[in-house]
Amino acid sequence: MEFVIEDRVFEVLPNVCFGVVIARGVNNHGKNEEILKLLDESIELARKKFEGVNIKGHPDILCYREALRKLNINPNKFPCSVEAMTSRVLKSNNLPSINNVVNLINAVSLKRTLPMGAHDLKCVEGNLKVCFSKGGEPFIPFGQTEAEYVEEGELVYADDHKVKTRRWIWRQSEIGKITEDSTDIFIPIDGFIDYNKNAVLRARDELAEYFREFFNVEPEVFFLHAGNRSVKIM
Repeated sequence: MEFVIEDRVFEVLPNVCFGVVIARGVNNHGKNEEILKLLDESIELARKKFEGVNIKGHPDILCYREALRKLNINPNKFPCSVEAMTSRVLKSNNLPSINNVVNLINAVSLKRTLPMGAHDLKCVEGNLKVCFSKGGEPFIPFGQTEAEYVEEGELVYADDHKVKTRRWIWRQSEIGKITEDSTDIFIPIDGFIDYNKNAVLRARDELAEYFREFFNVEPEVFFLHAGNRSVKIM
């Protein structure tokens, strides 16, 4: 299996980059209070960082909004995941506890203001890629059972048969979401070489260290960009 960034992606977003953490053999059962504490701390950090600030105009969010516009995606209707999550906590709504892995990823995402996904590798068919849809690929929205079909030309995370995340970093599929039974996990961190590359690398390494600490596994880490567009992940 490979993780591949389609060449065309760099034609539209030449400076886009991807940090990757892959953790295998994870025991995601139970409830880890230390992770919940990290999540609470990240929520408070986000509230302090954006207090009295128009989140849409903050540079850490604006870079994604501008990239979405280049992709012909309306960021007001389809904000990136970290903007949506940050907006939620700014309204004094705490995030629900999902499971240890999701809570940990949300904590690092909020702390670093970076969109981060998570995919169960056992639900991936063929290669995992960031690509423009050919049209007609199925996508099952989170929390639903009926598939919708993606139109041509939308930037997505996908495997060889189905879309995993629509509108690049907007919303993930029900298929491949991280549950307590997920053991092999792929986590992408999306950023830009010319703006937040260092934050992406810090988040990648921080997350890997947390997997060592909390799950006693040894993660693999990667960094993809225009000069390194694919990597074998299995």
